[in-house]
Amino acid sequence: MVSIIKVTLNIKWLAIWALLVTAAGCTGVEPGNAAAPPRHVFLIVMENHSAAEALSGPFVASLAAQYGVAADYHAVAHPSVPNYLALTSGQTWGSVDDSYRVLPRSDLGDQLSAAGVSWKAYMEGLGPQGCLKSPVPYDPGHNPFAFYGGACPTNVVPLSAQAADLAGTTPRFSWITPDRCHDGHDCPVATSDAWLRQEVGTITSSRAWSSNGVLFITWDEDDGSSDNHVLTLVVAPSTGHRVSSHPYNHYSLLATVEDLMGVGRLANAAQASPLSDLTP
Repeated sequence: MVSIIKVTLNIKWLAIWALLVTAAGCTGVEPGNAAAPPRHVFLIVMENHSAAEALSGPFVASLAAQYGVAADYHAVAHPSVPNYLALTSGQTWGSVDDSYRVLPRSDLGDQLSAAGVSWKAYMEGLGPQGCLKSPVPYDPGHNPFAFYGGACPTNVVPLSAQAADLAGTTPRFSWITPDRCHDGHDCPVATSDAWLRQEVGTITSSRAWSSNGVLFITWDEDDGSSDNHVLTLVVAPSTGHRVSSHPYNHYSLLATVEDLMGVGRLANAAQASPLSDLTP
């Protein structure tokens, strides 16, 4: 009788252990190991300067000396709007000027929302007049999310909201557009460089960035040349200085962000090479 009881208990313990192993396998997490925290990605888009011009700013030059540099990175068009559309939807939609048009909702923001990934686009100068009518120095042409569906989603907010989000619940993806002066469009490099010093300092002081986050800084286009060579920086806490000579463009950057966020690639981003040699 005692032997029968022991066998029965052993069978029960084996059954319990099998259930525990199965449960761990279903969650995709090994017993005793916590899942890695989700990464935070930041993207700042500056304006209308070649790589050489951007590097004339002392702060930008210091970032290039310390972090990742895409040395052969090119914008995809002139003027600004088609580049913003390329960065957010993988195509220019035939745009050849900076005029506003309503486009289908097929962009990065809608991708992230559909996948349940938190995101916000922080627009400096965005006021109560909204994403299409806020006055200069805000520029709706530098807010690509206003084009898709003909209106901004609630994820588009003033840049002034960023500080509280960094101190509290930071979205997984943050897009940052400076106003027309701070992005270098209407003001000299010294002004945009000083703005970047403050904004980058704010981001890199946050836990969202220091906990395996990554910040991309790019320029929408150069000063109008056919080469359209712009600077793109990859600022991450876990990597030091490195320079990539691989040819990249705005579709590459979109592909990189989509890969990091775990969503599919849109349009021309599907065939683009991500910045994998610069992104930790």
